[in-house]
Amino acid sequence: MTPVAAPDAARSPARERARITARITAQITARKTASRAPAVARCARACRQARAHWPRLTHFVLPLVFPNRCSLCGNLSRASLCVSCDAAYWNEPRLRCTVCAVPLSRAFRTADQSHAKSHTASHAAARYRCSACTQSPPAFDATLALADYRAPLDLLALGLKFRARLALGEEFARRLARLAHDSFDAQGMPDLVVPVPLSRERMIERGYNQAWLIARPLAQHLNARAEATLVRRVLHTAPQSKLDRDTRRRNVGRAFVLDPALECAVQGAHVGVVDDVMTSGATLDALAHTLKAAGARRVTNFVALRTPKD
Repeated sequence: MTPVAAPDAARSPARERARITARITAQITARKTASRAPAVARCARACRQARAHWPRLTHFVLPLVFPNRCSLCGNLSRASLCVSCDAAYWNEPRLRCTVCAVPLSRAFRTADQSHAKSHTASHAAARYRCSACTQSPPAFDATLALADYRAPLDLLALGLKFRARLALGEEFARRLARLAHDSFDAQGMPDLVVPVPLSRERMIERGYNQAWLIARPLAQHLNARAEATLVRRVLHTAPQSKLDRDTRRRNVGRAFVLDPALECAVQGAHVGVVDDVMTSGATLDALAHTLKAAGARRVTNFVALRTPKD
C-alpha cells in the first residue's frame, strides 16, 4: 500500500514563495492605483475646465501668436479688414433694385417718395425696382447685397471661395445682418436661412461650402433657424461665371430639390437664401422657384457682392 503524502509536505518551498510574491504584488498594485485615483480625477477636471475656456483663450492668445492681417492691404489688423480699407471700400451709398440688387440710377425710382422712410419689405420692394424685374419678376421677392463685385472687394469673395479664408464668412455675415436690420423691421426678417448648395462633386473638390460659412453666422445674428441640408443640388452644373445669361438659366433649371424630412419647415416661412456672389440671378431664381413650390411665403436673397447685369 502506497503511503499518501501529507498536505504540508506536498507544498514545495518554491510554490509557497511564488504565492506570497503574487499576494504582495497585488497589494502593492492596489495601493498604487488607489493613490493615483485623486491625481487622475484632478487631471480630468483640469481637462474639462480647459475645454470650457479654450474658445476664450484662443480669442486672446492666437492673435498674439499669429497676428491677423487685413484681407485687402495685408497690414496688421485686429479684424478681417483694417480701418482704412473698411472706410475706403465698404461705405458706398448705392441705389439698388430691391428685388435683384442690381445698381440703379435715380431715374429708376418708381414709387411715391412718401414711402421713403418705410422699413417694411413690401414698401421697400415698391420703391426701387429695375426695368427687368418690373417686366419679368423673378421668383424671389428681395435681395440684399453689400457692394458691387469689383476690385478690390472681389478679392474677398475669391479668398473665401478658393483660398479657404474662412474668417471672411463671419465678416460678410456681420455686415449682411447690419444691412438687414437697416432694411427691414422685425416682421421682415427671415424665419429660416439656407445656403445655396454645392453639388457633391464641387463639395469634394473644395472641401466646404462658402455660402454656408456666411449663412450660419448670419442666422445667429438674425435669430433665425439655419439649415445646411434643406436644399440639395442634384445636378453638377458648369460654373456660372463661365456662361452667358441665357445659358446660366438653362444650366440651373432643375438643379435643386428639397430634403423631404425638412420640407415642412419651408411651408409658410420667409426663407433667406445666402450666397457669396450674385451674377445673373439664375441660380437664386431657380432655388426660389423650388422653395415657393414647397410653400415658402417669401424668399429673400442675402449676397455679399453683386455684379451688374449683362
